[in-house]
Amino acid sequence: MNVLVVSAHPSEKSLHATLRSVTLEEIERVGHVIRHRDLYAEAFNPVFTPYERVNHVGDLQQKLAHLPELASYVHDLQWCDSLVLVYPTWWSAQPAILKGWIDRIFMSEVAWTLPEGASRITPLLTNVRRLVVVTTHGAPKHINVLQGEAGKRIALRSIRAMFHRRVRTNWIGIYGLDHSDDASREKIINDVRRRVRRAMR
Repeated sequence: MNVLVVSAHPSEKSLHATLRSVTLEEIERVGHVIRHRDLYAEAFNPVFTPYERVNHVGDLQQKLAHLPELASYVHDLQWCDSLVLVYPTWWSAQPAILKGWIDRIFMSEVAWTLPEGASRITPLLTNVRRLVVVTTHGAPKHINVLQGEAGKRIALRSIRAMFHRRVRTNWIGIYGLDHSDDASREKIINDVRRRVRRAMR
């Protein structure tokens, strides 16, 4: 299985960095081929440009010729059959750098197309048959539910809709992190390790 792991956190000393490492270790342990894109380490530019807005629906090769820095990210999405996102949930959703990756890479003729005369888009990333999200939340689960869980809806509804219609999804959400201690964090690490291993079998 070809697995694309996209991670987004600015600190290498964070619990998130440990969870990212654990996720990569477990995917490799199962025997899959991995490509890892660390958006902060790569200094990915999340800004959706005026050119991209004007040419939102347009020829893909022409867009990539104008935006060559996006080509490898596009190729990664077209290569993988599993997408794993590892990130902290901030303000109920994905960090800006990851949301910008979604805005810029899930473009027309990569993730979807809108046939002439049609009222609904057609998904193009049907190569992706598995979506796994590993994310942390500072607040407890019930607070996230009250806030509407925007990030969860972006991942499991909007992004998912671009994939194979029978895509398998796993939401590995860690809640209440703001009130955790060393002992509970060790349990979190072990829990993520177990859940990732099970999701990737």
